[in-house]
This record gives sequence, C-alpha cells and structure tokens, in this order.
Amino acid sequence: MQTPSPPLPAADRSSRFPLVFEGIVWVLYAGLYKYSIFMQEAISLMSLTERDNLRYSHLFPYPQLMLFAGVATLYIVPYYRGLLPWLLRRRRYVLLGIGAVLYAWWGIKLNLTLAHDLFQYIPSPPRLAAYYHQSYLEAVVTLAGRAQRHITLLFTDMLAFSCVGFVRVAFEQEARRRHIEKEHAALQLEQLKAQLQPHFLFNTLNSIYGLSLAGSPETPRFILLLSELMRYVLYDSGKEYIELPHEVAFLENYFELEQRKYESASIRFTATGTEPFGRQVPPLLWLPLVENSFKHGRHHFSDEASVEATLTATPGTLHFVIENDMLPTPPPTSPRRSGGIGLENIRRRLQLYYPGAHQLHLSEHAGRYRAELILHA
Repeated sequence: MQTPSPPLPAADRSSRFPLVFEGIVWVLYAGLYKYSIFMQEAISLMSLTERDNLRYSHLFPYPQLMLFAGVATLYIVPYYRGLLPWLLRRRRYVLLGIGAVLYAWWGIKLNLTLAHDLFQYIPSPPRLAAYYHQSYLEAVVTLAGRAQRHITLLFTDMLAFSCVGFVRVAFEQEARRRHIEKEHAALQLEQLKAQLQPHFLFNTLNSIYGLSLAGSPETPRFILLLSELMRYVLYDSGKEYIELPHEVAFLENYFELEQRKYESASIRFTATGTEPFGRQVPPLLWLPLVENSFKHGRHHFSDEASVEATLTATPGTLHFVIENDMLPTPPPTSPRRSGGIGLENIRRRLQLYYPGAHQLHLSEHAGRYRAELILHA
C-alpha cells in the first residue's frame, strides 16, 4: 500500500504559478468561453428584432450571464482542489477516474439547481431570464433539449480544471522534492562539519603540542587560528548562505594554519575581487576541494611541494582553482580522489544551489592535481 505524501507547509509552497494559472483558467474559460456559449444559446431564444438591437450594444451585453457562467462552474472547485489531489497523492488512478465521472455528473446538477434558485432573484432581461431559469436548467437536469451541448461543457469543465489540479499537484511535488534535497544537503553539511572537527582537532592539536614543547612563539597564533576556524564551522556555517568575505577569511585562516604546519612547503591562497560585490555563497562550499588537496598533497613528505589556490570574483562569476603536487605512488589502500564523500558532497550541493550555472573540472597532469570550479551567479 502506498503511503500518501503529506502536504508541504505553506512556507514551502513558494511558487505562485499554480494560483496564477488557476486564475487565468477561471477568467478565460469560465468568464469568456462559457459566457460565449451561454450567450449563443440565449440569443437563439431571441427574436430577430432583439438580435438586431443586441448587435449594436456593448461588447458584453449581459454581465449577469457571465456571473451565471462562473456560478455554474463552482461545483468543480471541490473536485480539483480536494478530490483530485487527494487521490493523486495516494496514486488511486482508477478510483480517480470513476470518482471524477460520478462527481461531475451529479455535482453539476446540484450546482445548477442552486444557481437556478439564486438567479431567480437577479434582475435580467426576459429572454435571458427564460434561458437560465428554464431552458438551461431543464436541459441539464432532465437531459432534454440541449443535452448534448451541456454534456460537452461538462467534459470541457473536467478537462480544463483537471489541468489546474494536475499543475497544483506537480508544483507541490516539485516543492517537496526541493525541500527534501535541501534537508539532505543540510545533513550532508552537518556530516562534513562532523568530519572536519576531529580532523582539525587531531592534526592541529598535535602541531600545537609540538610547538609548545619547542617553546615556539607561534603557538598563540596557532591557537587563535584554530579557534577562528572552529567558531566558523560550529556557528557561522549553520546558515544557508554566508557573505563571501567571511568564507574567504575562513579559507585564508585554513591555508595559514596549514602553512604553519608545513613551513618549508609552498602553501598559498589568493583572493581577488571578493570585497565590492556583497555576494553570498553556501558555507564551506570550496572546503572539500581544499581538504582533498591537503589530504593527498605531496607537501606532507617533500619541502619542495606546493598547494596553491586562487579565488577570483568578477561580476556574475566566481572562479576558484586549486593545484597541488601529487604523491608519486599512492598507497593501494588510499581512497580515490573522485570517490570521496567530500567531492560527492560538493557535486550535490552545486546541483542544488547552482543548477545549470556551474562547471567543476578535476584533472591530473605532470604530477599536479588541479580542481577548477566556476560559478555563475
């Protein structure tokens, strides 16, 4: 048995297109199309003289008939706003077809009976009053007179407003999918932060311990950098977006921390054009690429190795590049770069935050590993 999907909270249904589309259908279909059909039938009851007089009147001579067309269509609202979405969410398609036929067949009769009683109290020209007081009501309720025309209208009612119902359900499902993706991305970010914290604490505390034993004057600066990094990871990165300068400051501190750990190696990070534009980015967006380079870089074993990164911000584009010297023969148990959790994390987050507006290129050449990420925002 299929478990129905719960409707999203109102705050998650951000798109207004279904509501706009519904209004357009009501105006064009019920307000104009059905009005024109009813108008033609009302004219057929008029004499030649009345038709000639009507020909020179304004564009919509009988606004009461337009109101009648709207009231005569109200029966469909519970169907496309209630019955159809309820059965679609439960995937009861056969029951939906049967229920739609039964609902429409009896719903329109009840609705028109109520409309007939209501419009008895609305002032109307005699011929028009005769139309929706007698002719139209009898044609639908007793299937006499113009029954074929009204069955056709019944079919078009169902077709037009079923489209409205399907659009509403489709947008609701899309909003739910994006909501789940965001929750999943948030969980992945928490997982990344959970991985990052012990990594920092283990490696950096070991370095601080070594500096303290040697009585190095760099120890206070080392502790301050670690404090700033952990504060950002624990608090600031909990936001959906962060200001670009804050993310840049985090990367600068991270690179400085690594440089102090491997003083003989060349570890550099350069950011240009990141201040004036006031941009925001997802927190820790570039961290998996940086972590990947630091984890697999040759600077762990060679003073001549390097890790170099640049971030260039121009109007409409963020261009990040990081390169590192590779280990000549990685251990067989070493995880492959392309399959790590961090790289999978950044790919999913890019699909979520920058769909169709990013390029991620990973390459290896002449003993150097290069990761390039271009964002269009």
